[in-house]
Amino acid sequence: MNMALAGLVAGMALGFAGYFGGFGAFVLVAALGAVGFVVGRLLDGDLQAGEFFRPRSSDRDDRRR
Repeated sequence: MNMALAGLVAGMALGFAGYFGGFGAFVLVAALGAVGFVVGRLLDGDLQAGEFFRPRSSDRDDRRR
């Protein structure tokens, strides 16, 4: 499935959730979709879990020097 088709399906799912369930359902579907996307990327190996938990303070200290 290419990205355009995946975007179409996601947009339609959000549209149906917003129409039939209201704003709360829209937000819930969007949040669960984002979580599913991140989990899928982790399982595919495109992301590493450590990227989410790495401290950023060391990056800022390196830029100042």
